[in-house]
Amino acid sequence: MINQELITYLQMYNIQHIFNSHMQPYISIQHFNEGELICKQGEAIQHLYVLVKGKVKVYTMSEEGKTLILSFKTPLELLGDIEFVRDTDTVNTVEAVSSVTLLCVPYPYVRKYGSEDPLFLQFLLKIITEKFYVKSNSLRFNLLYPVEVRLASYLLSVSFDESHALVKGHHSANSLRDTANLIGTSYRHVNRILQHFCEQGLVERQPGGIVVRDREGLQKMSNNNIYE
Repeated sequence: MINQELITYLQMYNIQHIFNSHMQPYISIQHFNEGELICKQGEAIQHLYVLVKGKVKVYTMSEEGKTLILSFKTPLELLGDIEFVRDTDTVNTVEAVSSVTLLCVPYPYVRKYGSEDPLFLQFLLKIITEKFYVKSNSLRFNLLYPVEVRLASYLLSVSFDESHALVKGHHSANSLRDTANLIGTSYRHVNRILQHFCEQGLVERQPGGIVVRDREGLQKMSNNNIYE
């Protein structure tokens, strides 16, 4: 029997017909806390995930060990869709930025009940093509925009959830090192820019890290260009 929480999410996003009645009995719900990995680049993945609550961070790692942020995702979003179509291991690492809720459908049941369902296939095609569009924009963003804009955008994306509520006001020194890697610059450069942000009242340095103080100011600094 399908539980009420699942019914609520299916109705909330009007996807009860996309994930048809044959598929629904096999859908489970999983919850992740901030900082938990949902899937890791290069590892096997066995489920199609539907993001229905919270925000996740998607990033990739090169063979040399360099990381680069690709995007932040909020509902409604699919994870594991490209891997499902290509029958391959996880393409990118996905990490929870806030508390996250996912609907999880094992691949065998997606194949059995979705592979010939026009509504499901149209939905899958729409999501995948949107990802290619977003990836193109994110690469352009990382190549063409200065680090100041990328850092402001990153702080906005990682500090606020899909409802624009603050989820992470404090960023530790260690997380700032990760930030430098993810936006493609050095930790030293990030510190220099953060000093400018402090002088402008956008953020405040505290022992062990920084705190976001001016969301609107960061939005202006980012020129409304964000990773999402």
